[in-house]
Amino acid sequence: MNSNESGTKRYSDLEVEILIDEISQAALEAIEQAAGEAAKAAVLASLEREAEAMREAQRWRVEAEIRQQVITETKKDCKKNVVIAGLVCLLGGLVLGIGGTLVISK
Repeated sequence: MNSNESGTKRYSDLEVEILIDEISQAALEAIEQAAGEAAKAAVLASLEREAEAMREAQRWRVEAEIRQQVITETKKDCKKNVVIAGLVCLLGGLVLGIGGTLVISK
């Protein structure tokens, strides 16, 4: 490196080429690092989307199980109500039949 009277530094062609190579190498390393960080960010975003989809699927599964339990309980209640209604009708019919027979026979 040479200096002239005004203090301006002068570089030789070799020094300029070395500086250009060093700057180019640093730029390539920075680009590779940025690409690696971008790839990491993309993978993390993909994992986050997948985790959200799995949470949503789990929520739907739990909701479906709850609904299935409600349906099962409703069917049991319905069967019980049918039996009770049948017994009430049978007893009501017997009472009306016996009562009607007694009224007619008098």
